[in-house]
Amino acid sequence: MSFPYQIKSFEDYKASYKKSVDQPEVFWGEIADNFAWKKKWDKVLEWNFTEPKIEWFKGGKLNITENCLDRHLELSGDVPAIIWEANNPTEKSRTLTYKELHFKVMQFANVLKNNGVQKGDRVCIYMGMIPELAIATLACARIGAIHSIIFGGFSAQAIADRLDDAKAEFIITADGAFRGAKDIPLKSVVDDVLIGNHTVKKVIVYTRTRVPISMIKDRDIWWEDEVEKVEAQGNPFCPAESMDSEDPLFILYTSGSTGKPKGVVHSTAGYMIWANYTFVNVFQYRPGQVHFCTADIGWITGHSYIIYGPLSSGATSLMFEGVPTYPDAGRFWDIVDKFKVNILYTAPTAIRSLMAFGTDILKDKNLSSLEVLGTVGEPINEEAWHWYNKNIGKEKCPIVDTWWQTETGAAMISNMANVTPSKPTYATLPMPGVQLALRDEQGNIIEGNGVSGNLCITFPWPGMIRTTYGDHERCKQTYFSTYENNYFTGDGCLRDEEGMYRITGRVDDVLNVSGHRIGTAELENAINMHTGVIESAIVGYPHDLKGQGIYAYVILDGVHHESEELTRKDILQTITRIIGAIAKPDKIQFVSGLP
Repeated sequence: MSFPYQIKSFEDYKASYKKSVDQPEVFWGEIADNFAWKKKWDKVLEWNFTEPKIEWFKGGKLNITENCLDRHLELSGDVPAIIWEANNPTEKSRTLTYKELHFKVMQFANVLKNNGVQKGDRVCIYMGMIPELAIATLACARIGAIHSIIFGGFSAQAIADRLDDAKAEFIITADGAFRGAKDIPLKSVVDDVLIGNHTVKKVIVYTRTRVPISMIKDRDIWWEDEVEKVEAQGNPFCPAESMDSEDPLFILYTSGSTGKPKGVVHSTAGYMIWANYTFVNVFQYRPGQVHFCTADIGWITGHSYIIYGPLSSGATSLMFEGVPTYPDAGRFWDIVDKFKVNILYTAPTAIRSLMAFGTDILKDKNLSSLEVLGTVGEPINEEAWHWYNKNIGKEKCPIVDTWWQTETGAAMISNMANVTPSKPTYATLPMPGVQLALRDEQGNIIEGNGVSGNLCITFPWPGMIRTTYGDHERCKQTYFSTYENNYFTGDGCLRDEEGMYRITGRVDDVLNVSGHRIGTAELENAINMHTGVIESAIVGYPHDLKGQGIYAYVILDGVHHESEELTRKDILQTITRIIGAIAKPDKIQFVSGLP
């Protein structure tokens, strides 16, 4: 398919940006015309940031899966939609064409309907990185159920909090997941979560690792058995539910500066158009290219750049089950070589960890298919940028350095491959539609170049957060109360002499560790739950690999502790149980008073 809205030159970018600011409704209306609608919108945009209330393409009706699947069938039905590479390189990879993916999504959508899932119901998905995760996600969207995907590394307690907040009645999981040298016991974690839970009606379990699991009568059902029932019914077709533009598509939980995770809600039409527009323009996607985003679908990056952005563009999206260092540190490069990957989108943390293994591992890898490199999750440091450019891109691939958040839906500030200028460590320029302001602590706008301040956005964009699930006041307080009539990102930012933007880090109580946001309050709460801990304080510090490391200051009670080392291990175990291993501090220092 062609993209009339794809920006082709720096002049084109400047003209598009100007139009997006001067005539936003005309600009986005013309782009939205390129998508499949059941009913056209009545009004492109209605908004105010005080409530906040943001409505894009008001009155429009559509289904995102028709835009990701059905509309490609006639011309691109045999094009690979998803290529899947298993954790273990000896296991056969899988390819699903658009026709096959469409069929499987409808089939599983009927499974959901057979089990009582209806439009508006919340469905929690807790799976490893297998094609069935994408199928389940799209099947929810097909019937208008709201999906909430939870990263496979979270603990039972963290999942329970999210399930409870979303009031989810359905869970889709697998017996287990493979990740590097580890087997993750997904179903047994779900079982722990559901002790005492009275709201979850059904747990659908896909067979992946064949680990022994408990299946509770009337509650737990096998994915494969349910698919067989649908096949026996004969008609696999499942019509796409008509959704209002502003109907919620998904909830995704993110750490905040308070202890409780917040459920970021994204709408249907605005999110779809934003994910598609940024995918097509940032990566300068051309039909036929293979796009490999290495993120987990449990994070927003996977939602937008493995599923919705690529599939709405008719692209081939590569999904990888494993980790970059298993069975050795050449795994990403083997995948690039094997599938002739054209676009590689990964995190600075992954790049830094692979740098540590040197370049010998690259010797027999053919990376000549690569055309565009990208980074996401945190600002990339200069050393890693140059290593990536020289050794992976062979100094012929542009590196797009994307800044965005769970709340923004997709990329907000980024260079566009071979179209707009790049600068190491800089996200560079805002996407069309993104109106930025730097503000000081008093709220004054900081004018001119060669300045830094707190990064705000002064006007809505289609992919922005609509609310925090079940608690709109929290959305207002977190994002719209610091500066009047502004969305506050929580990030500090530098604008250089040429007007290029560089993110300088969080200015609130949230750490960015390996590209994942971890709230200090949530972590302190977890540490303080450990017996023997009176109080704790979390600070970030520069970390060579993760970008930001976690340093914990802990006050213990006066009771005799056998050994500090054992106590440290006990505290780490407590954190793993409450949040997950992802939140473990790098250093724990026992102190008599907090700094």
